[in-house]
Amino acid sequence: MESNNELGAYLRARRAAVTPRDVGLPDIGERRVPGLRRDEVALLAGVSTDYYIRLEQGRERHPSEQVLRAIAGALRLDGAAAGHLFRLGLPALATAAAEPSVAPELRRLMDGMRDLPAFVVGAAQDVLAANAMARELYRGFARYDNLLRMIFLDPFAREFYGDWDRAAHIAVGNLRASASQFPGDERIERVVGELSVRSPAFTGLWARYEVRPRTQEDKHFRHPHAGELRLHFEALAVTSAPGQHLSVYSAEPGSAGADALVLLRRLAEQNSAPTDQEDLAEDGGCRS
Repeated sequence: MESNNELGAYLRARRAAVTPRDVGLPDIGERRVPGLRRDEVALLAGVSTDYYIRLEQGRERHPSEQVLRAIAGALRLDGAAAGHLFRLGLPALATAAAEPSVAPELRRLMDGMRDLPAFVVGAAQDVLAANAMARELYRGFARYDNLLRMIFLDPFAREFYGDWDRAAHIAVGNLRASASQFPGDERIERVVGELSVRSPAFTGLWARYEVRPRTQEDKHFRHPHAGELRLHFEALAVTSAPGQHLSVYSAEPGSAGADALVLLRRLAEQNSAPTDQEDLAEDGGCRS
């Protein structure tokens, strides 16, 4: 897990990701570490080098909003990354705990999307609920339970994702965003702990401290029966349940992706259809 000085670790990681050229500074002399030096960040942020060093080392624990805003600008942080910096530097901004259960009304909405894969994920990227189309889309995985665990620990992921590296990168950035929004969340910490032990690939990406909430993107899948699927992904925040998102895949009408979704629905209907024994059980064994 992370050190107690999360703010310092985050600043060091983001500083290493910015080059002098990115911020208009001359790249003079040999550099022992990648990215900006601490004195360069201090110069760009308008603070003393000593103050910035104390901030990275955890000896300065109460930075002002003005200082954090200046450092965010110096490190060229976007909105999500700057938000994470503020949550680390100003813990009072932390939000309520993530909601782990799915409301019945949301389940009805999701199940009503019969032609589209739809599922609800929690802050730790646990799959909290899914409709038949989503279950069919991810059928090749041994377990359809947590998107991060599936990507990094299930060998099928390398076949399923058309660009596994990109999928892994986006998933970790999204988890970082959730961890920023819900600091100290026990479920997120358990997921990070398990993957850090079992997946070197996850550990490497997690150490980058890239905060990238996933809202929409185009996806490329290889389904074992439906074949290639190129779909558009939308993550819709559930405002009544902090940390939850309704994830929906769609395709442009008339496209190959739309045709693949038709096939996927047929497969979902076949795989979710009750067997004769199930039908008999539902009828109380009285079928004539």
